[in-house]
Amino acid sequence: MDGPHLIYFSDPMCSWCYGFSPVIEDIRRGYGNALPVRVVMGGLRPGTTTPMKPEARREIVGHWKHVTEAAGVPFDPAILDRDGFIYDTDPAARAVVVARRHGQDMAIRYLAAAQRAFYAENRDITTPQVLGELASDLGLDPEAFLAAWAAEDAKQETWGDYALSQRAGVTGFPALVGGPNDQGVYGVVTRGYASGDQVMGVIRSWISSIAA
Repeated sequence: MDGPHLIYFSDPMCSWCYGFSPVIEDIRRGYGNALPVRVVMGGLRPGTTTPMKPEARREIVGHWKHVTEAAGVPFDPAILDRDGFIYDTDPAARAVVVARRHGQDMAIRYLAAAQRAFYAENRDITTPQVLGELASDLGLDPEAFLAAWAAEDAKQETWGDYALSQRAGVTGFPALVGGPNDQGVYGVVTRGYASGDQVMGVIRSWISSIAA
């Protein structure tokens, strides 16, 4: 991207990213194309192969309660009760990457739709069926979408996102950085969840500094 923009390191199966989704929408409503948002998949738990254990479920549901308290977003923990559920974040992240090929706006919309589906609607976004349904809901051809999703280049592109996140020093999600300034430097807007007021305040200060 040319000019000032934000890079959003996220994951569709990260509960704090789901809590942060209204903040991203606030930014988009407030700034629109004047401050575009680039989505990068962070890689929360890609490649997980073992079903979730009861103690892990209890821990995760506890996290979800904290997210509700902080961000007010709804959760339906029944998704974690499915027999043999495997918390592999790679399929959904790869779907966001494929959606991103249709533009950053589509990536953000797909990410938000996947989050709602998983956290609030008890839909298993680790499955191709649900990922295709989400694409269709957003006006994309589900068959073409899933064909692209299953291809090797989409897998490589997604793991390229994870590598970029690691090189950027991102160790938790959500993470939001802004830049570049006149020296080409990017700065942190937030590491981890922050409220809309906090984030918008940082962005306003940053924009004022680069405009001075």
